Amino acid sequence: MYTHTDLARLQSQSLKMQGYIRQQTFSPENEKHLRRFSSWEVAELILGLNPSTFRGRLAADPSLPQGQVEEDGRQRWYSLEEINELRRRLRHKGKPLLPPRPAGKRAIRAAVANFKGGAGKSTVALHFAHAAALDGYRVLCVDFDPQATLSHSMGLSDVAEEYTVWGIMARDLIRETERMNASGRGAESGTALPERKLPPSVTGMGLDDLRVTDFIKATSWPTIDLVPSCANAAFVEFASAQYRHLNPEWSFFAAVERYLAQLPADAYDIVIFDCPPAIGYQSMNAVFAADVLYIPSGPGYWEYDSTTSFIGQLSEALEDLGRFRGAVPAGTEPEKHFADIRFLLTRFEPNNDLHRAMQQAFHKVFASHVAEHPIEMTRAVEQSGRFLSSVYEIDYRNMTRETWRRARASFDRAYDEFRATLVAAWDKLED
Repeated sequence: MYTHTDLARLQSQSLKMQGYIRQQTFSPENEKHLRRFSSWEVAELILGLNPSTFRGRLAADPSLPQGQVEEDGRQRWYSLEEINELRRRLRHKGKPLLPPRPAGKRAIRAAVANFKGGAGKSTVALHFAHAAALDGYRVLCVDFDPQATLSHSMGLSDVAEEYTVWGIMARDLIRETERMNASGRGAESGTALPERKLPPSVTGMGLDDLRVTDFIKATSWPTIDLVPSCANAAFVEFASAQYRHLNPEWSFFAAVERYLAQLPADAYDIVIFDCPPAIGYQSMNAVFAADVLYIPSGPGYWEYDSTTSFIGQLSEALEDLGRFRGAVPAGTEPEKHFADIRFLLTRFEPNNDLHRAMQQAFHKVFASHVAEHPIEMTRAVEQSGRFLSSVYEIDYRNMTRETWRRARASFDRAYDEFRATLVAAWDKLED
């Protein structure tokens, strides 16, 4: 017979293995560091310039970042900060190299969500975040998944649960309850509304004193920040159910939306949500705060079946929220609208007949909502997952350049389509 103590022992053994893997993957200081990028990567793959043109620009203006030169003097390597300075200062065909961003708009938000575990949600979120950073965007990732794969891949593993989405939700409960009580005491009708009371176990955690930025952690990428998750945050579903009982009028599904609204509009350009493989309190917060819904799916029948179930149950959940009035301001309708919804096939093998057949099925059913470019399964993709890194982080010298370029090209195409979707959705946001 086995009890929770046996599970704890197994976890302890696994944590030791995690430590070993981190030592093999990260630096000797157990920290993840972003590599430098070669001059041909910067020119051809990041800035979209001819390498010879790029070299000419550097030679003509010595004040531009020159990178670090290899000992043999043949290759220069640039940090992301240097790449961004080049992007700000260089022009190509009379146009700046900065990515498009509508003026006066807040950051655009995309939720990567599906029921199916292993559909590639964290992989997609990680690669899109890294591609966006290389594209010149400032990115905020929010890890809603208690498995914390995205957080670990970003180099964050020692995270206290109060600094996760659970902390944001508990903090929101406290503040919303205080607001409701203050509003109730000042009602114009003179009718005294019942005061909502929270136990010390909630109010005594000190969450109300946390600043908005306290939940945001820096990553090894200088233009990517993260609201992390951790394994201990798995109890958020149980805690949130208790919180709703303590204050039934609390609009739990809008907690993260209210949190993000407290950030300056120009603090970030893109916000990416990595959702858990379930519809619950965390995933509904992500969906409700998102402008665009990206749904990754494997190319098999069971993945298709799971995706169908996911959008059906999500529809029902959103319909239920549409009946919720609670603390929503009078005269407003809490019905959720998305600027766009996209289905993205992952782990796709172009030469696999079944995969091609399922791709046709997705296009036939979901039509224009299916992303044109699937993410292909390559050896480089498998290796990136094994080392908790994206293809963009892997040094191409660790494998054949063609293998690396093929994997990167697949993610580049998917990201370009993702960016186009977000830019179009951006125009639909209110200033």
